[in-house]
Amino acid sequence: MTSALTFALNPIKHSFRQLDRLGAWSADLPLRLFLAWEFFESGLEKWNGENWFEQIQGAFPFPFDQLPASLNWQLSMWIELIAPVLLLLGLGTRLATLALIVVTLVAIAAVHWPAHWSSLTELAMGYAITDKGFGNYKLPLIYLVAALPLLFRGAGHLSLDALLRRKA
Repeated sequence: MTSALTFALNPIKHSFRQLDRLGAWSADLPLRLFLAWEFFESGLEKWNGENWFEQIQGAFPFPFDQLPASLNWQLSMWIELIAPVLLLLGLGTRLATLALIVVTLVAIAAVHWPAHWSSLTELAMGYAITDKGFGNYKLPLIYLVAALPLLFRGAGHLSLDALLRRKA
């Protein structure tokens, strides 16, 4: 019975080893593609849209609340346009990811965090995609969680970062 079970599990073990090899080369690629798409799309909206940061300037955390709204708009837009391209290429991935994390944290503080909450239950109600009076920080939190592996591990083997490291 044990040898039959071992024989049956060998193809599964082999498959997992193959997945491990594939993952070593490409596990970070879906995160890079996902984040690049989402942030670039946001940057394009800013590029084609009106500056609405003036309406929320007071909600920005320090030091961004000290900057003019037009500068915050430009910083946010250019980071959301350039950093995603860097993520796609896997070039300067950790720096690009860090910049996107900062933009996301500022967005959570200024736009997505509930303005008023008095209990953890009320705060938890803000863990939503749409704002029903309790904030809507779910999506930016998903972006933050997706960005952490790129910040901690970099872009992986399928990247210009890895190619440059191999050449150096």
